[in-house]
Amino acid sequence: MSKQKEPMIDNVYRMPVKEPTMVKVKRFLYDPETGAFLGRTASSWAKIGIFYIIFYICLAVFWITFLWLFGLTLDPRIPKYKLEESLIGTHPGLGFRPMPNDPNALSTLIWYRGTKEENYGYWVNTLQEFLDVYRTPGKTPGRGQNIFKCSYDQPPPPGKVCDIDVRQWNPCTFEERFGYHVQEPCIFIKLNKIYNWRPEFYNDTSDLPAKMPQSLKDAINKTKEDLGDLALNNVWVSCEGESPADVENIGPVEYYPRPGFPGYFFPYENSEGYLSPLVAVKFRHPKNGILINIECRAWAKNIAYDRRDKIGVVHFELMID
Repeated sequence: MSKQKEPMIDNVYRMPVKEPTMVKVKRFLYDPETGAFLGRTASSWAKIGIFYIIFYICLAVFWITFLWLFGLTLDPRIPKYKLEESLIGTHPGLGFRPMPNDPNALSTLIWYRGTKEENYGYWVNTLQEFLDVYRTPGKTPGRGQNIFKCSYDQPPPPGKVCDIDVRQWNPCTFEERFGYHVQEPCIFIKLNKIYNWRPEFYNDTSDLPAKMPQSLKDAINKTKEDLGDLALNNVWVSCEGESPADVENIGPVEYYPRPGFPGYFFPYENSEGYLSPLVAVKFRHPKNGILINIECRAWAKNIAYDRRDKIGVVHFELMID
């Protein structure tokens, strides 16, 4: 009688035979026993592929739906949060042009040499490019048909925007090279836009703040004498040297058409074709070869002044070699 062979029992505690790394890689790329590639069979890849396609389609539909619903709550022209509710707040700052061509975004230095065009050309061309929309109304969408000739006693009707006569900036014009060729540069000041903000004017010459420069007080009094009380409805602007040395070196300062932004440009309501009013500041005979720190400030009863946070003020430097 033949002896029956007992079945072999695997030892579960036996260490598996180590395979060479290349064998494992080849089996991972394609396993001929199961037909799997990259660890999965074709049906497994198909199932997981269909799952993720459906998952991402649902995710995209979910976000698009909620973005669409969120967009229904917004107005393209009216911000959701205004004035005190917004991050901008109720105290506008000032800006200036031309801006320096400097990779350092914090640079505020306007500097050039002499009277040669290759030295001052950048500043003139930059200003011309910035003012192009003011010179050509058609370049601002909707401005052509929305322009209204405003005055202190005739503000713009709803939906209309005030005309800006660039001739009033003379001699701060491109034809005069904005004064850079004669070392008497013009710098344009603008008030930053805040939706629905209304300035509170200093329309009483006896109520002017003590810290207001005397030259601006004189200009306000002259405006009242020449044009009447309504012409006092301006956000006034003054530019001065920051330190006593800067005051000595800055020389005479002139403003065109006046040292202020006319009140009929406010409030800003994002009307189609709106352009911010500008004040051209001309520096007559600034001292050459010296860096002059200049601060321009906006004056209205509800404009705060904070040099550190740049509220109601703008700083730049001027240097002509």
